[in-house]
Amino acid sequence: MSIQVPSSTSLLNKGLIGDMNFEVKSSKSIEGNLDINSEIGVILPTYCEAQNIEKLIDEIENLNLFTYILVIDDSSPDGTSDIVRRCQKKHGNILLFERPKKFGLGTAITDGFRIFLSLENPPKYIITMDADYSHNPNEIPKLAAPVRCGYDLAVGSRYCQGGSTRDWSIVRLVISKVANFIASCMIGAKVCDYTSGLRCYSVGLVKSIIGDLHSTTYEIQIETIRQAYLRKFRIKEIPITFVNRKKGKSKLSLNEIKQFISHIFFKQFLEKNPS
Repeated sequence: MSIQVPSSTSLLNKGLIGDMNFEVKSSKSIEGNLDINSEIGVILPTYCEAQNIEKLIDEIENLNLFTYILVIDDSSPDGTSDIVRRCQKKHGNILLFERPKKFGLGTAITDGFRIFLSLENPPKYIITMDADYSHNPNEIPKLAAPVRCGYDLAVGSRYCQGGSTRDWSIVRLVISKVANFIASCMIGAKVCDYTSGLRCYSVGLVKSIIGDLHSTTYEIQIETIRQAYLRKFRIKEIPITFVNRKKGKSKLSLNEIKQFISHIFFKQFLEKNPS
């Protein structure tokens, strides 16, 4: 396999990435083979997932779905990126994008979108999911199926009929339900789960909304649904079971919670009620 490790600067100069944000510009390289032609791209944002990432990658590989896996690691101090490099020696379809510090989930997903779009042969469908086993990799085919059939966004839903959560505290469930209720009132799309991170996007949808994605943390989930709904893209919910992480610690910081609440209560309100 031919491994290419161009710098982000060279990618920008060649016009492969385009108007990337500062997180991409500040990274030294995108590691891996950029010439793979795969149908499904999988974005795995990571921060301190050394206990989970190798097993997760192996399980995605075992699906035999002709995937392109992109790990976006925020310089995890536990050696997550080194484990990904080890996985690259076993599997030729893995990209690693190591950012200089923890920038947040929203920028990781947006950077992942831009990297996949920059490829000469972008994947037709892009999966986003957590790397902590909250999302079952075996549900990826179920998420990809409706997008293959003409939908533009398939949301792995905990709250539609058939969906569920496991090992959640009452407090966490209430916070999630309230956040989704407020998002529903603000946006108005017929979606039960605005905040789920397990999704499948059509590349056409991603190209359409990429210029309007500005979230830094978890509010990216609401923002992408809002942009898809405003542009009248077709959205479908697929029931999933969300399981609380078994290994490692939650990475949700107090600042990220504040930004998420601010997005729901203020940004959405102001955009819906401009002065």
